This record gives sequence, structure tokens and C-alpha cells, in this order.
Amino acid sequence: MVRLPLTPDEIARGERLGAVLRRARGERPLLRVALDAGVSPETLRKIESGRVATPSFPTIAAIAAELGLSLDEVWAQISGPTADAAADGPRLAS
Repeated sequence: MVRLPLTPDEIARGERLGAVLRRARGERPLLRVALDAGVSPETLRKIESGRVATPSFPTIAAIAAELGLSLDEVWAQISGPTADAAADGPRLAS
């Protein structure tokens, strides 16, 4: 099976995902979060750095659950044209 190259949008979304997870992890050790989520520390490191732009759904679900994030919350912060603004937190409509 041949995998198609990632699009620039997929790469950018992967980078945003990594940033969301890093912020949510805060000061917690990467090793502890990874092991508690049931993923390898190297996998979490690659996701947080954006080197794995399209991680599997179960992997993201496990990490998000460990960090206390809902998948809706994660998706809202990484998708769509307003993702950069969403990554900074909620905004009030004017």
C-alpha cells in the first residue's frame, strides 16, 4: 500500500495538534503521560513535535483522555480556518 504525501493543511493541523497536546500536558512529564495513556513516549514526542501529523484516532483519544481533553475540544482547536485563533482559547463574538 502506498501512502499519499501529506498536504500542507494536514501538516499544519498536525503541528497544531502537537501544540494543543503540549499545552495541555503542561509540566507533567512526557514519559508519565505517554505511559498512562498507553502509548510509547517516542510516539507522544513525535506527535507533540508535529513529526507525526496524522496519528491514529485511538492514539489521540487515549492521550486526550489522559490530559482531560474532550475530542470535540481538540478538534475545535486544530481544524478549520479559525484554528489558529481557537488554539489561543475561546473568543467572544463582537
